Amino acid sequence: MLLAGDIGGTKTHLAMFSLAEGPRRPVVEAVFSSAHYTDLADMVREFMAQTQLPIEYACFDVAGPVAGGRAQLTNLPWSVDAPALTSELKLKRVWLLNDLQATAYSVPQLTPSDLETINKGESTEYGAIGVIAPGTGLGEAFLVWTGSTYMAYASEGGHTDFGPNNDSQMELARFLLDRFGHAGYERICSGIGIPNIYDFYRERGGGVESPLLAQRLAAASDRTPLIVQAALDAAHPDPLCVATMEMFVSVLGAEAGNLALKVLATGGIYLGGGIPPRILPLLRTGRFMEAFTNKGRFSEMISKIPVHVILTQAALIGAARYGLERMSSQ
Repeated sequence: MLLAGDIGGTKTHLAMFSLAEGPRRPVVEAVFSSAHYTDLADMVREFMAQTQLPIEYACFDVAGPVAGGRAQLTNLPWSVDAPALTSELKLKRVWLLNDLQATAYSVPQLTPSDLETINKGESTEYGAIGVIAPGTGLGEAFLVWTGSTYMAYASEGGHTDFGPNNDSQMELARFLLDRFGHAGYERICSGIGIPNIYDFYRERGGGVESPLLAQRLAAASDRTPLIVQAALDAAHPDPLCVATMEMFVSVLGAEAGNLALKVLATGGIYLGGGIPPRILPLLRTGRFMEAFTNKGRFSEMISKIPVHVILTQAALIGAARYGLERMSSQ
């Protein structure tokens, strides 16, 4: 039996998988609040006690760079060490993947029902594929065809320098530089970035904050869900939140286009993470694709690249696929 886990800065999804059922059919699964545990081992022990199922192998994807079977998570104060976990949990082998690498591994197995298409485009057979995922942070990865299968590779492209495309974005970049000393895409296109955009509009953009919303935001441990909900309120959308999410969508579209150019993703761009499925109405307005295709001489070429939103637990599928494939060869 394989234990697979998608470890995020906010929540962790653990599940058991068998070779017979494959990576799309977990035997049992559960979701945990990451911040409630001091480390991954404590969480896994609790899950193992709940399930009472025998485990021989484990594969975890983590929100941070992985090197030598070890990772320091970017948005969670955990260090994860595969050899140490193998010993501590008495397993035969533990594998670690970057969370976006795991999401990328799932892409070839996704079905049309797992996706919402933003741009149909014209996919090239065996073309490279890009994955960009705004969740707690902003992850990026890509896949390339090896001649027999797609191999997934991790990236930390979400931390690259933000490139403004208009005056408002120029001002946002200055705001972020003043606040953090660096203006990277994750400071905008992520769960931790959305409040930064909101603060920018409230403090420098001339926006008027709703007193009631201000009170709710002040009491919230995480302001992002409130901002998103207020922007999507069909009856009474909050103007400041609408402006925030419009900026978010534009910058996300531009960076997705950047990724498409960098890896020449003629096989498509896939939007993962927890945020895109929740803001589909905003992604469908045309604002995203306008920014995605705003690439000068390459605008026509990039307009033909398919763009899809992933609607399922892709990282967990990818981690399970990776672990099961290696488990079967042991």
